[in-house]
Amino acid sequence: MGIRAVVWDVDDTLFDYTTADRAGMRAHLAAEGLLHGYESVEQALVRWREVTDRQWARFAVGEVDFETQRRDRVRAFLDTELTDAEAEDWFLRYITHYEAAWALFPDVLPVLDALAASHRHAVLSNSSLVVQDRKLRMLGVHDRFEAVLCAAELGVSKPEAGAFLAACEALDLAPHQVAYVGDHPEIDGRGAADAGLLSVWIDRGAVYTGDDVPVGPHRIGSLAELPALLGADTRFGAPSTFR
Repeated sequence: MGIRAVVWDVDDTLFDYTTADRAGMRAHLAAEGLLHGYESVEQALVRWREVTDRQWARFAVGEVDFETQRRDRVRAFLDTELTDAEAEDWFLRYITHYEAAWALFPDVLPVLDALAASHRHAVLSNSSLVVQDRKLRMLGVHDRFEAVLCAAELGVSKPEAGAFLAACEALDLAPHQVAYVGDHPEIDGRGAADAGLLSVWIDRGAVYTGDDVPVGPHRIGSLAELPALLGADTRFGAPSTFR
């Protein structure tokens, strides 16, 4: 039996997180009067992403909960001691600017439409259900997915096999009947492959060479390539740009 369902990552797979995060933080720092402390806007944005990645890694391994990593991102970025309320207020002001820049990638709706009749769909994210549920609703695609699973509620994060297997269980399908599509070559790509799913790494522009390219996932450059990879009965799709 072939692939019956597709489980999707959200950030930088369906949703253009990087662009929204950069635009939102740029607007937030300007509104807060904080850009003068950096040589350039780019320097500030790079520091924010570094802090975000570092604090997110702590959450992913269970060192802190979801809310704590958000507050600690603010404290680390500002290099200031803040109460929980102060840090949360600062982060929520950033969220206002961030949400104003939310958008799907242009290849998302066409591929969801193309696969709607042939495959079931779900979401597995290393985030919080509160965050991703709201995001998918605001982006107008929440009703495309049978299930939305997130690490904060599951208690296990990608690339652990348990996260991927939980998504399969939610669909009542075996791993070999499920494809997983995500943007991170290790967390998504290798993790899904090791869990026994058909792993599809969507490489939206980052360059990986040599040992950086994981063994296991299929690598595509656009979601337009996905239906052909799944063997879907549809005219939609494009030949792979990665051979």
